[in-house]
Amino acid sequence: MSFHGKGRWNATPETCRYGASKLAFRGPKRSLTNEYVAFLGGTETYGKFVARPFAQGIEAVTGVACVNLGQPNAGIDVLLGDPGLVRIASGAAAVVVQVPCAANLSNPFYKVHSRRNDRFLRAEAPLRALFPEVDFTEFSFTRHMLMHLNAVSAERFSEVRHGLAQSWDAGMRRLIAEIRAPVILLWFSERAPDRDEDAVEARCEPVLVGREMVVALQRYAVAFVDAGKVARDGQGVGSHPPYAAGREGDAPRDLPGQAAHDAVAETLIPVLAGVLDP
Repeated sequence: MSFHGKGRWNATPETCRYGASKLAFRGPKRSLTNEYVAFLGGTETYGKFVARPFAQGIEAVTGVACVNLGQPNAGIDVLLGDPGLVRIASGAAAVVVQVPCAANLSNPFYKVHSRRNDRFLRAEAPLRALFPEVDFTEFSFTRHMLMHLNAVSAERFSEVRHGLAQSWDAGMRRLIAEIRAPVILLWFSERAPDRDEDAVEARCEPVLVGREMVVALQRYAVAFVDAGKVARDGQGVGSHPPYAAGREGDAPRDLPGQAAHDAVAETLIPVLAGVLDP
């Protein structure tokens, strides 16, 4: 199976709403009456800067309605903070959850914005005590703040990293438990799960998440799909760099391009088939 006709990204893709959820999702809107597969995740699942996100590609091949519930810059807080979103996912025949990073979530060290989880709101007392020399009012984004803390003291940053991992694990377990449908965990990154797991640079998404963290969750899910392996092996992604932005000059090169989304769709289709038709 292959994909043809890459299309051109629309800077203002159609958005829609579902049920009681307060969030706006990327369209076109799909019916929730018949069988459908739900896709939860962040910027990559939403499909920013691509004409056809991988959920839409899967639908085109399988004919099964695919409901894209991705949210730009979403972390665990967005996914857990909207009961309507979890309710929609629970009604699906299967749910694909993109593994989120461990930086964009509220935790004992700091709080993030409830909708834009990449936005840093405030440092809590434990973080201020751990880094008394840092002025946290200078930061607006979690990534910038964490990179600075790591540069100040890698040893002290390891305590923050450990706390983030614990909060991430608790949040992911809760999310999977609340979704009353089979969950497939999706690793959508060119980075291998066992490489650069302590780094916070953009190229290391999902930042601060490593293989051990994902393995600990696998018993709660029906499958784990490392879609990035296709890109790392150089297979199934066409002639364009798998994580480039294609021909859209205004799109960041650290976001997946259309070739990467097509490769993810191809990788997920047989896994979904096994879940939907065991």
